Amino acid sequence: QKKYSCDECGKDFTKAGSLKIHQLIHSEVKPYSCDECGKDFTYAGSLKRHQLIHSGVKAYSCDECGKSFTLAEHLKSHKPVHSGVKAYSCDLCGRSFTHAGSLKRHQLLHNGVKAHSCELCGQSFTLAEHLKTHQLIHSGVKPYSCGLCGQSFTHPGSLKAHQLIHSGVKPYSCDLCGQSFTQAAHLKRHQLIHSGVKPYSCDLCGQSFTRAGNLKRHQVIHSGVKPYSCGFCGQCFTHPGNLKHMFSHTEERPYKCDLCEKTFKSPHYLKSHQKIHSRKKL
Repeated sequence: QKKYSCDECGKDFTKAGSLKIHQLIHSEVKPYSCDECGKDFTYAGSLKRHQLIHSGVKAYSCDECGKSFTLAEHLKSHKPVHSGVKAYSCDLCGRSFTHAGSLKRHQLLHNGVKAHSCELCGQSFTLAEHLKTHQLIHSGVKPYSCGLCGQSFTHPGSLKAHQLIHSGVKPYSCDLCGQSFTQAAHLKRHQLIHSGVKPYSCDLCGQSFTRAGNLKRHQVIHSGVKPYSCGFCGQCFTHPGNLKHMFSHTEERPYKCDLCEKTFKSPHYLKSHQKIHSRKKL
């Protein structure tokens, strides 16, 4: 049987017509546009499948977890999650994935290329979907709210992570000091303290920090800007955390010792007090 091969990628087809349709992918011509969101497609069939997303209809449900999908192929891709099999491994870090596509996206993180940049703040991302997620921050829209405390979030993942705080569950423990955390990312950040590595240095004074956020907060000191003012005495501060100073003007003592219920005006005084209990145990 005669084979028709694509000069661009080497893929073979049994029909000349199939090859011709396939070659449209390499031409980057996308003549079919979605009226709802403006997304363009190479094929009419691809547009038709995409439009199902806007319909809101999810006719394909997973028997294992009940999750529903718009397309049958999305359900098919989802099902291996329940098998626990992760056949695709990264050669660089050993991390495993259920789908080949997930591995391919992950590998982009190792190449260091961040081709997707935010037009508003200039922050760059490896994946287009990470940029899209980031851009919600600038919109100010926070559609995901916590049912317990009302705090709102831009992303559903942030809400999910926040809700663990209310559960009291801290499944991630540090092997070195035993401190537990709600999220794996918090444990990872904490472990840098034990490593002694401080990769973030201030260009002005040379002080080094474990985290980029700590360096950023420190650099405000050099700017001389103190945008946070005490409503009682007018004293200005570099960081909003310093506004705990306002408790010195009131009788409020919001920091309570768990062991003796003594209260304090600042977390610093509470910490100093708690050393008394630790000495008594000795």
